[in-house]
Amino acid sequence: MNEQDIVELEIGLLVSAVKQAHGYDFSGYASASLTRRLVAWLAKSGFDSFGAATSALLRDALLCRALVEDVTVNVSDMFRDPPFFKALREEVLPHLRTYPHARIWVAGCAGGEEVTSLAILLREAGMDQQCRIYATDLNESVLERARQGMFELRDMQRYTRNYQLAGGCAAFSDYYVARYGRALFDPGLLRNVVFAAHNLATDADFSEMQLILCRNVMIYFKPALKERLLSLFDGCLTPGGFLCLGTKETLEQRGIAPRYREVAAPTRIYRKQYAVGAQA
Repeated sequence: MNEQDIVELEIGLLVSAVKQAHGYDFSGYASASLTRRLVAWLAKSGFDSFGAATSALLRDALLCRALVEDVTVNVSDMFRDPPFFKALREEVLPHLRTYPHARIWVAGCAGGEEVTSLAILLREAGMDQQCRIYATDLNESVLERARQGMFELRDMQRYTRNYQLAGGCAAFSDYYVARYGRALFDPGLLRNVVFAAHNLATDADFSEMQLILCRNVMIYFKPALKERLLSLFDGCLTPGGFLCLGTKETLEQRGIAPRYREVAAPTRIYRKQYAVGAQA
């Protein structure tokens, strides 16, 4: 057994231990990406081997949370991929407007950039009181940051450009105030947002959603976990609802693909078809 084989074995044992002791399941993550992040975590954690780290993780919940913080991907931008948000504004929101109350799930919401962007779209469409957003993530630390609606002030110039490219016409700076190098967004934007910890690998779905966003999350997963997630989303998305994936993610060759059609290509916005004979 060579050194690489030993590392892979030790990582497998660590992943199993974390799942059994703390409920975080990384077994469905793509091996190369997971290994790279775990090796980086080990280098800064002070342990001389994965074996020693595993022993400590079994009895230390705070250490496990630190590992989750490093392993999960928490980087995003407001109005990331402006053409997507422009299509969301023009193609999706008019359909959501037809519901008395619309439910939206942002799965893997990270630090809240996407949730806040969506909340701005809803306010500008006059739909912020009509829609309830459920924002979930495995990482409770980033959920807390998302609840605050606060981002780095140095990023606002880039976010403003993204907002304008996404069809925004207001003064973006009206949505936030500057405080000590941070931009604090209007708390009212998140008034109808429910933040909750949720493990996409193991937890159940939310029922009766009209819009689901899970963008740039599945690219880090193995095929089996991708299939599980798509089945999960399909099970809770109502007919006529919309499923939004990242630019490098697709429904092609997936089991649920025949029930969906892409709208506003290539934004990866898919609409679930009504049953034969049902009214769209």
